[in-house]
Amino acid sequence: MSACSPDEQSNNRLAEGDWEARLSSELAGLQGLADEVDGNPEALLLLLRRLEDLHRTIQDGPFRASLPADRGELFNLLQGMERSGGWPYIPRLQLRTFLDLLQSDDDDSALAA
Repeated sequence: MSACSPDEQSNNRLAEGDWEARLSSELAGLQGLADEVDGNPEALLLLLRRLEDLHRTIQDGPFRASLPADRGELFNLLQGMERSGGWPYIPRLQLRTFLDLLQSDDDDSALAA
């Protein structure tokens, strides 16, 4: 573990704050894109697919490469992940789920008629 001077610690926090502000801005832009195509399932599906691709790219590339090699540090990281909400998984609905929902809607419509 390296010791940082108070000035270095302050600079690290500022840089992290700038990074979080940039991240928030990018996420707001993505939300804006989603809002623009609200009601267009094809465009929203494309957005979701691209986000999932980005998630996998970060997970399999820079995140995996940045994991600590030291078991103790890795354990601390994993404990911190658990405390802060666990692994950032992007769930994928299966087409079978959609088809089942459509089928149940058709059945309900037939019964109502």
